[in-house]
Amino acid sequence: MKSNTIKYLFLIGIIAFFVACSTKKNTFLARNSHALSTEYNILYNGGIALDKGISDLKSQYKDNFWEVLPVERMQITQDQMLPGQAKNANFERAETKATKAIQKHSMNIEGGEKNPQMDEAHLMLGKARYYDQRFVPALEAFNYVLYKYPNSDKIYEVKIWREKTNMRMDNDALAVTNLRKLLKEIKFKDQIFADANATLAQAFLNLKEQDSAVAKLKLATEFTKSNEEKARYHFILGQVYEQMGHKDSAFAKYQDVINMKRKAARQYVIQAHARQAQQFDFEKGDTLSFIKKYKDLLKDRENRPHLDVLNHQMALFYDKSKKPEVAKKYYNKSLKSRSQDEYLIASNYRNLAEIYFNKAKYVTAGKYFDSTLTVLNSRTREFKLITKKRENLEDVIKFEGIAQRNDSILKVASMSSSEKENYYKQFIDELKKEEKRKQELAEKEAKIKELAALNSSDGDVLGKNGAKELAQPDNMVSKQVAPKAIAPTPSISSTSSTFYFYNPSTVAFGKVEFKKKWGNRPHVENWRWSKDIIKEDKNPDENNEVADKGDKEEVDERYTTDFYLKQIPSSDKDLDSIAKERNFAFYQLGVIYKEKFKEYKRAAEKLEKLLQNNPEERLVLPSMYNLYKIYEIVDPSKAQAMKAKITAQYPDSRYAQIINSSTNSGQLGSTPEVAYDLLYKDYEKGLYREVLPKTELAVEQFTGEEMASKFELLKANLLGKLKGLSEFKKALNYVALTYPNSEEGKSTEVFLAKKMPYLESLSFNSEFPLSWNILYKADNLEDKNTKALLEKLNKFAKERTIEKLSISTDIYTLDKNFIVIHGIKSLDNAKGIAQVLKEFKEYKIAEPAIVISSENYKVVQVKKNIDEYTTGDWLNKDIIPIQRNLELDQPKEDAKKKPELTKEDVLNKLNQQAPPEKGKSNQAPKGTNSIETDDAPPKGMMPPTPELPKKP
Repeated sequence: MKSNTIKYLFLIGIIAFFVACSTKKNTFLARNSHALSTEYNILYNGGIALDKGISDLKSQYKDNFWEVLPVERMQITQDQMLPGQAKNANFERAETKATKAIQKHSMNIEGGEKNPQMDEAHLMLGKARYYDQRFVPALEAFNYVLYKYPNSDKIYEVKIWREKTNMRMDNDALAVTNLRKLLKEIKFKDQIFADANATLAQAFLNLKEQDSAVAKLKLATEFTKSNEEKARYHFILGQVYEQMGHKDSAFAKYQDVINMKRKAARQYVIQAHARQAQQFDFEKGDTLSFIKKYKDLLKDRENRPHLDVLNHQMALFYDKSKKPEVAKKYYNKSLKSRSQDEYLIASNYRNLAEIYFNKAKYVTAGKYFDSTLTVLNSRTREFKLITKKRENLEDVIKFEGIAQRNDSILKVASMSSSEKENYYKQFIDELKKEEKRKQELAEKEAKIKELAALNSSDGDVLGKNGAKELAQPDNMVSKQVAPKAIAPTPSISSTSSTFYFYNPSTVAFGKVEFKKKWGNRPHVENWRWSKDIIKEDKNPDENNEVADKGDKEEVDERYTTDFYLKQIPSSDKDLDSIAKERNFAFYQLGVIYKEKFKEYKRAAEKLEKLLQNNPEERLVLPSMYNLYKIYEIVDPSKAQAMKAKITAQYPDSRYAQIINSSTNSGQLGSTPEVAYDLLYKDYEKGLYREVLPKTELAVEQFTGEEMASKFELLKANLLGKLKGLSEFKKALNYVALTYPNSEEGKSTEVFLAKKMPYLESLSFNSEFPLSWNILYKADNLEDKNTKALLEKLNKFAKERTIEKLSISTDIYTLDKNFIVIHGIKSLDNAKGIAQVLKEFKEYKIAEPAIVISSENYKVVQVKKNIDEYTTGDWLNKDIIPIQRNLELDQPKEDAKKKPELTKEDVLNKLNQQAPPEKGKSNQAPKGTNSIETDDAPPKGMMPPTPELPKKP
């Protein structure tokens, strides 16, 4: 009975405990049991996971000291996450624990939360989501605390976290408003006060309000209890002061970071030193003190992880002190430090490239620029600038190579025979010395490898003498070889065989020694007794004499002057071609240095040297003009002299007009891009006469602009269409020489070289013409006689049945036009049509008609030589001026006897009784003066020209 009573009492007690711990009962036992379980079980484990996640996040974060640091060390990534996926397992665990605490231990009774730990659970939930970069759910968690637990002891902390979340969502203005209210509520100036001010400072920085940010950062620095935060805030203050131009204040703040010593993270101290170095006055500052300071920093063992930054600053110091060789050494040391700062690596490569560029070592500079681009962020403006510079450097490398090579050839070619002999003898002596040095170096290395291999296999084989020999310096061996000789070769184990031919190093050494003693021997029997080499083995001196004799018989042709002399060009044609190529290279280099690199001194040297070399005429005036523009910048007195020289020697040139007249700016009233777009659209419409004066005005107005080359190329095409091939060539040549590095200049240069010779070779011909045209000259298309002529021709074209004719009005020159009949298939038909139009009363066209093939019409439009065509003797060719040859097929004595033909007779004969095709009509469209066909050429026909850029 007693045991049953105890059993029942135990069951009742368990039931009572669970009833008392229910989340639906607001009892003392329920509140405290749930609070205890939440705080010391679930939230404790969640807090450990959250702290670990934050620690991992900070360890992975890399500060970019090239920009103003953010107050909070957290990197926002753009990784796409799937729903429910977390970026960090620790944050996921913390969120899970917070969610579990809320779900199992929340006591929401009668509209109020009775578990005092629920505010901390929601705070942890918001933090985990914030660090996991899910800011909208995080904001919901923080707002829930503010809504449900307004009296929580964590309320200030929650408000700070809410505003940090708002800033991550780009709601900086809202964060400023809320944080200002919060600072008025905070009564105690503790860590919460410091965090609020630091967060508000970040909001001000985001809004570019630097003065306000400085004030709040000072308060945060004063009241924070974390040394890491204090050092970071000092450094950020220094960066902000530096941006504001307050260098003294910035220097003092960086010094505050340095004075913290080991209390501050080492990276802040090193970067503070680097920032102070950037403010150093290289002209008036104490350079000895600077060098001593940085040498001490380089020796400090604590600074080994930051040698990349320190060496970079030393390199910058020597670079700005005009000591490029020392700077190169420190830049390379910085690169060898395997820095994690990609921009620092890119800066090292870029500065090395600049050093080599300034030394005219363009190939090496190009390689360093390539290395810079591989590290630099491709989305930055600097990347685009370096890319453009690298592209320009490609042209420099090309033309510098041409200039140096051709200049050397011409220099040697101008020498006398004896001077050439002496020149190449000296060259051969230097070549032999270099070959000997390389051979001795190879022998030395082979010997060192052999001894090292023997040492590794037999122990201390070298002995005292061998060790001494290896330790001695040798001028012919690089300093890096000797230290490696003492160490055993990794590829040969201590148990390897010592047989001579099993060791590659000893075999190589033996081959060198054999060749040195015996020379090159054929693999034959009795090689030692060859009569050409050695007759007797007993006398070494005799053997050496014979060996020397054999060597003389097989002398390397590189060691003979004839080998080089026969390669020197001697004909005037070849030398002239080499000189032209060199001169053009000098011109291109001068323009590139002037326009692309702003290296005015180097540009002037190239152009001055060009003018001294008696260049071809087309290069003289552009070179003088470019020198004038350079002298305006570097030497105004020389500019005035060059201006007078251009004006005196080339008074009618465009260059003289440019330098002697002021530009009529503002006449177009638009930007270069808009003006070019409008002009190009009119050009496409065929309004050549209207576009040309506007283009000339644009060229004058936008001289010096980046788009000037586009206007010049447009003008060249207009001149070609209105003035012919000779003017077209002059204009293109101007574009190619004035803008050699633009896309327009390069394409024009290719066009002049490849297509212009073909255009110049065009001439009238009579080989198998495909179609024929009849031309009528018309000076003014608005004249009533011209309009009447056009109406008659359109009427005639409508009445044709066998041939589909078309009428067009084509521009010929600035003041002349052609009215053209297209689509005639044979010469006889063309002559008959011209006769009908001239003689029949319905037309009675008195203007002279010109019969011409379509191929020759193209020649006329290209070269503008219609007078040459009409006055030429083409009686037996296809080119037949109709006014001279309408009656060639009929003898004059029979012309009177022949009965008069009617219009119908002539048309029937021409049409050959063939009816028109069904469904087709020859009637011209209303509102036009031409019927377009495949045979009709475009208005103002010109050959292919350099492609006009449609878009600016």
